[in-house]
Amino acid sequence: MNKYPAWLNALLVLVLLVGALFALPNIYGSAPAVQIVAPKVGSIDASQLEEFERVVDNAGIEPEAAYLLDGRAVIRFTSHNDQVSASTLLRENYGREFGIANTVAPRMPDWLRSLGLNPMSLGLDLRGGVYVLLEVDMETAVNKRLELYEENFSDLLRDARIRNRVELDAGAITVRVTDAKDLDAARKIIRAADSDVIIIDGSDGRSLRVRMTDEQIKARQDLAIEQNVTTLRNRVNELGVAEPIVQRQGADRIVVQLPGVEDPTELDKILTATATLEFRLVDQSGNEPGSRTYPGRGGEASQVLKRKIIASGDQIIDASAGFSEGQPAVSIKLDAAGGESMLETTQNNLQKPMSTLFIETNRETVIRDGEPQTRTVKTEEIINTATIRGVFKNNFQITGLTPGEARDLALLLRAGALAAPVYKIDDRTIGPSLGADNIKRGYEAIVIGFVAVIVFMAIYYRGFGLIADLALFSNLIFIVALLSLLQASLTLPGIAGIVLTVGMAVDANVLIFERIREELAAGVGPQAAINSGYEKAFSSIADANITTLIAAIVLFAFGSGPVKGFAITLSLGIVTSMFTSIVGTRAIVNVLFGGRRIESLPV
Repeated sequence: MNKYPAWLNALLVLVLLVGALFALPNIYGSAPAVQIVAPKVGSIDASQLEEFERVVDNAGIEPEAAYLLDGRAVIRFTSHNDQVSASTLLRENYGREFGIANTVAPRMPDWLRSLGLNPMSLGLDLRGGVYVLLEVDMETAVNKRLELYEENFSDLLRDARIRNRVELDAGAITVRVTDAKDLDAARKIIRAADSDVIIIDGSDGRSLRVRMTDEQIKARQDLAIEQNVTTLRNRVNELGVAEPIVQRQGADRIVVQLPGVEDPTELDKILTATATLEFRLVDQSGNEPGSRTYPGRGGEASQVLKRKIIASGDQIIDASAGFSEGQPAVSIKLDAAGGESMLETTQNNLQKPMSTLFIETNRETVIRDGEPQTRTVKTEEIINTATIRGVFKNNFQITGLTPGEARDLALLLRAGALAAPVYKIDDRTIGPSLGADNIKRGYEAIVIGFVAVIVFMAIYYRGFGLIADLALFSNLIFIVALLSLLQASLTLPGIAGIVLTVGMAVDANVLIFERIREELAAGVGPQAAINSGYEKAFSSIADANITTLIAAIVLFAFGSGPVKGFAITLSLGIVTSMFTSIVGTRAIVNVLFGGRRIESLPV
């Protein structure tokens, strides 16, 4: 009685050893490091890593270690001062081609790294960095779609030789035809272009009011959020920030967490920048339908540009800053669709002027009736006009920018244009010293709670209490191992979840041991008392842990940020404590007391 088969004992030992292996990287700590990424090349090779090391060594800065990790170069240092000096030096030499960021790297040995193991990922409140909360301008996202409708409907009606005037106003499109007889034909053309839009007849008998359905608006807003998350990830990756987190929060917000970043000023401009380009022909006659007058940059004369967009920022797949004939320039590469449009335009419009329109959207605060109100300001200005001298397709250059503007614009265009403007509504900078203090306090809380529980269990339950203490120690190993394996970010609330788990982990053993005591007091033999204690306490243990697990799952599903971190560690702690408290302690009890005659139990 009370014996596990040998294979099950061996399996439990194997599980414990694997858990210890996954948790092992966390005991080595971390050190300041510099991470180098290659946005254009894609990955860094060994020769480039050696070159970076050589530059740092020649400056009298001795790295602690240097290695390649997932196509990135990581150079680790013994002090923060060496890290700052090295990153400054590397930016001066390679800042144009590579993204260089300060970070922290684990000090674990190479053999652990070769196994692909990593320590736990620390959240922003523990590691330090910048937290930015952005709001997406949903109205602009929908209006962009309506502007495409406006242009499309006008072109289709003109192709059908229906005289019309199409206007976008107050979230809907008004289509007016000159002859009332053409109204039915116009309705059919619009319906064929998009069968989902809502079409309402105007009261004058010569107009239609077209608007998007609620489903279309919701789909457009969701798409804008998803595209913006992707674009912001690309922008942050271009800057070389280590392990950034960019994720949606709620209906119209995006959270950006940038670990290791200490100065958010430069990042603010890149994250919220909405700058993009449009290439249009100049309307030399000045009277084509849909043409508009746009101002020139820096006091240059305004010009009338045609409505048709030859290519736009979302069709740019690569951009790089440089110089052309002594002037700052941005070299542009278009995708296939943009290239074909540019080729057709240049073939048919030789010796005609084409302008580059710079578009940027910002939000400003104004005082109205004594109350601060925000409004969206859209800036559209011509930065460059050039005569088409030859035929070109995907590759060309634009000028008319300062060196700083050319560099920033090239980065934004490479990363992609935002589907809708974003505005910063909150930001927080957390210093690494505060993160270190949080880690220290959290570690102390875990140690104090752990030691207090160990002492209590050992005194109150004697030998069985020591067995529960071993299970509790194994439970901590498994939690750390799972957090390391899943790379779930450990936050300060996550540490609170671990501390709570330490207290909860022995609940199951308390129930089991008290049941064994009751059985012994009733005159039941030691072996039968052990078996009865584990079997009869199981239902109570399962009920209590399952209800807590359900609460943790609900917290994870509906919470955000720190709440999710607490829910993750609590959920993992419940699962591992169930395993160690029931299966683990039973295995040890079976080995020590099972299968032999005993007169009493140290419980």
